[in-house]
Amino acid sequence: MNNALSQGQVLPDFELPSIRGDKWHLASYHGRVVVLLFYPGNETMVCTKQLCSVRDNWSQYFDTGAEIVGISPGTPDEHRTFASRHHLPFDLLADAGREVTKRFVKHTIWPIWATRGIVIIDAKGLIRFRDVMLRAFRPNDDAILSEIHLAEYDLVAGN
Repeated sequence: MNNALSQGQVLPDFELPSIRGDKWHLASYHGRVVVLLFYPGNETMVCTKQLCSVRDNWSQYFDTGAEIVGISPGTPDEHRTFASRHHLPFDLLADAGREVTKRFVKHTIWPIWATRGIVIIDAKGLIRFRDVMLRAFRPNDDAILSEIHLAEYDLVAGN
């Protein structure tokens, strides 16, 4: 179905500008579970609902200890305005040319502008979960939280 990276592979390192004014670097989070929320754009109906749903369930996400970031085209300033307007408690990264998005959530049929994706990386840097969907749909928070817990369990269990 997808021709990008798949479950069980090591996620290649990358760096993107953050709304915090610095560069967010995946390698900085080695040893932690990382959740990458790839979304098509700020202030679009489904994307706003998706990220606000994460915000509304933030205590559950926060309790996992995972690093949660949103990734979308645009600039850090545009993302900062969006995050501020909707009181998002997590970092947003600017993938202006969608180069990172193309590498990690590419689909064999759908063009990159028509998709959104979730990638969960375990503490060893392995992709534990990857889902690409049409942009008209959004992921379920309970399902994402379950996948985060599974990735954490492997760390605790020594797998």
